[in-house]
Amino acid sequence: MRVLDFDNTIYDGESPLDFDNTIYDGESPLDFYLFSLRYAPSAIRFIVPVLLQLVRYQLQRCTRTDIERELHRHAHAYLSSFDDLSAVVSAFWDHRMHKIKPWYQPRPDDVILTASFNYTMDEYMRRAGGGCCICSTIDYDTLEVTYLNFGDNKVRAFKRAFGNDVVPDEFYTDNLADRPMLEYARTSFIVKGNKVVPYQK
Repeated sequence: MRVLDFDNTIYDGESPLDFDNTIYDGESPLDFYLFSLRYAPSAIRFIVPVLLQLVRYQLQRCTRTDIERELHRHAHAYLSSFDDLSAVVSAFWDHRMHKIKPWYQPRPDDVILTASFNYTMDEYMRRAGGGCCICSTIDYDTLEVTYLNFGDNKVRAFKRAFGNDVVPDEFYTDNLADRPMLEYARTSFIVKGNKVVPYQK
């Protein structure tokens, strides 16, 4: 499959995709954090330092280690601010499912590779009707970060899920921070809005 114009072509589920700014129009973690403040306004004290690091990471001005340090410091305190996290997540997707880009039609064999966390992605995948999502994770019992799916972790996670010998024909992302996966796939594309540009290896 070779998609060059998502305005007129439907993705057929053969190649893995990033989620934020690729399938989802925007950064879903940022949208969720801002949305969640209506349920726990005081949680802003946990969000700001993490968001600053995420922005710096998107601009390639900090490392994955810097983000990991901030997330491990604040994730438990932030997530435990809510009386019912699953209800907040459900309300979020009630208000944000419209941000899934119109070219994308979920299929049971889709593979999504994202740095977003399981506490939002699990509900999205349930609503989308299945597929495989490899994402960052928190332990639902302890609310501690257990895995971050950034950078070269995406390649390792893909191999762990599908085998060391499986190389995707194509990979789609919006961000050069996914360079390890861009280089690993046989052919890769950078998504810009509803268009894609071939990635030059």
